[in-house]
Amino acid sequence: MPTPPASLTWTGDALTGSLQLIDQTLLPVEFVTLKCRTVAEVWTAIKRLCVRGAPAIGVSAAYGVVIGVQASIDSSPEQFLAVLKSVCHELASSRPTAVNLFWALDRMERVGEPLARRPGKQRVELLLAEAQRIEAEDRAMCTAIGLVGARYLPDSCGVLTHCNAGGLATAGDGTALAVIFAAHAQGKRLQVYADETRPLLQGARLTSWELMQRGVPVTLICDNMAGWVMHEGKVQAVIVGADRIAANGDAANKIGTYSVAQLAAAHGIPFYVAAPSSTFDLSLPDGTGIPIEQRASEEVTHGFGRQTAPAGVVVYNPAFDVTPARLIRAIFTEKGAIDPVNTENVKRVLEG
Repeated sequence: MPTPPASLTWTGDALTGSLQLIDQTLLPVEFVTLKCRTVAEVWTAIKRLCVRGAPAIGVSAAYGVVIGVQASIDSSPEQFLAVLKSVCHELASSRPTAVNLFWALDRMERVGEPLARRPGKQRVELLLAEAQRIEAEDRAMCTAIGLVGARYLPDSCGVLTHCNAGGLATAGDGTALAVIFAAHAQGKRLQVYADETRPLLQGARLTSWELMQRGVPVTLICDNMAGWVMHEGKVQAVIVGADRIAANGDAANKIGTYSVAQLAAAHGIPFYVAAPSSTFDLSLPDGTGIPIEQRASEEVTHGFGRQTAPAGVVVYNPAFDVTPARLIRAIFTEKGAIDPVNTENVKRVLEG
């Protein structure tokens, strides 16, 4: 089967180009692409989850910086630096948990600052080149993560995954799904169980769509079925992505991941996390310092436009939770597997 279209692409040259995104809020019923020509449009696309997944958010933000400085071609060095800083600050406010967002913006700002005294056109061209490097590196990291993790999946394996950590969440094949794609390409017989992932159904709408596009056997289940499917012996491994990982290996991922990890531990099933090195936040010793994004109550009470709860009910809607390192069998990175998961091994693998 053909590979699904890329989640994001840059079209045009440095001075007039734009970021094109698949609007993931409409999948799988509608396939619509968005053209982001302003920083505000990139910010909104990230905030509204038109583009989502930590790596894809980071790459999109990098291109957002390019869009933000396109109009500063004739500005003074001081004005260019002010615009650069302002654009990065604005994009950083879109979502708080995914560390790749801040990693990419910091990198773009560091590259952009020495360019202030270059000719205006050259500034933008060099920033575009940096954003394209970030995208290319993400694609390569996805491939490497897939190969690292595929070694851990046996033949004839049932794999449960939560949320969406595939090509739609990255610039390449994904993180968790990259492992599945790599194992499938190696001829391993897999049966994937995709949690629907409430309240926004990323597993139902996106993960099942991606796996079907790639010809990987997939069965969709409700979130509250995961424990029973494990009990029935249908699952031999769980693999998820991550939006931020602390220095000790505690990993933040889509809400519900912590519950799945606890269920896996109760059934003796290995629980794996797949993420690039850019997802690690080594400034945090453990997961207690990871900021958890709180989303609008309407996502729960009016899912996809239909009211399903009493008017005025109090809603708690965190977008993420944190799985402690003790529940994670291994973390797959482009630099190798962190196994077992602890502060020493995180440092060793990332520095290797």
